[in-house]
Amino acid sequence: MKIGILQTGHAIDILRRELGDYDAMFARLLDGHGFTFETWNVVDEDYPDRPSEADGWLITGSKHGAYEDHPWIPPLEQFIRDIYDAGRPLVGVCFGHQIIAQALGGKVVKFPGGWAIGRTVYDIEGQKIALNAWHQDQVVSLPEGAQVIGSNDFCANAALLYGNRIYTIQPHPEFGAHIIGRLIEHRGPGVVPDTQLAQAQTRLDAPVANDVIGRRIAEFFKQER
Repeated sequence: MKIGILQTGHAIDILRRELGDYDAMFARLLDGHGFTFETWNVVDEDYPDRPSEADGWLITGSKHGAYEDHPWIPPLEQFIRDIYDAGRPLVGVCFGHQIIAQALGGKVVKFPGGWAIGRTVYDIEGQKIALNAWHQDQVVSLPEGAQVIGSNDFCANAALLYGNRIYTIQPHPEFGAHIIGRLIEHRGPGVVPDTQLAQAQTRLDAPVANDVIGRRIAEFFKQER
């Protein structure tokens, strides 16, 4: 099964040198499930021609806001709608979670409650699951047909399911402790409050359930439609 990765941002330089870009992180997360991958850097205005170019699609995270005025965002939103209409499975993570909701009629805002950083516990499909977060933006209004399947007190719409067509999640199952540590060091200062960065640093060694969500995403892609 071929998964098309729509890359909506690039990892910071030190992580790209160490671990590759976001597409490589997702390839590792989904390793062992029989997928092949092709990447389109939509953030650089590189788009697929049609949804049939892949069997399933995945939209990555980004430093950008879904509501920001970038020339690559409207074509991406239209392609999301095209994927939905074509019935191809679509997964979105962080920015991907947000842009899918926005493209289908939901609303994304810079959350006035601030940031979620590092290891965070969510209620997802009946389980308490710890995952790494790195976001301020949130989906605050749902598109028609979206069902909330994950949340916590800070993020009410942390995971969404749109029937058997779309699965999206706000935290980052592709981010391990090393990635969060690098973000704390290289992206957080001056952007995220120092106290939150320090708290996230203390949680780096605590376990997260990336493998659980990796399997869930793989199963979602492979389920019969």
